[in-house]
Amino acid sequence: MSLKDWEKKVLDTPGAAERVTEIEDELSLAAGLTALREQAGLSQRELAERIGVSQPRIAAIERARNLTIDVLDQYVDALGADLEITVRQGKRRVPLLTHHKKHSAQSTKPEQRSKKSA
Repeated sequence: MSLKDWEKKVLDTPGAAERVTEIEDELSLAAGLTALREQAGLSQRELAERIGVSQPRIAAIERARNLTIDVLDQYVDALGADLEITVRQGKRRVPLLTHHKKHSAQSTKPEQRSKKSA
């Protein structure tokens, strides 16, 4: 059986398409959270310190699919950003949740904190 035949057989299995979509969503969320953290110039350990959790917890958050809004909000806030949740229905967008917080001093990069305190 060729790889192409095997792939077709697997994807033709009932429920396979839904599972592939779930996996794609998981990977997209993980890649998005990791990219946000890296763009902020933070390691998992540094972000963990800001949130008050362990580095393995940050790793788990970054690969999780079922995050609570509270955990996601803490993660995003520690990066100095705001969480917005919007439902898209065709061309219509319905904002469900927007958390605009005053980001704490720990939510800024260390070099920014020292300038603020000077």
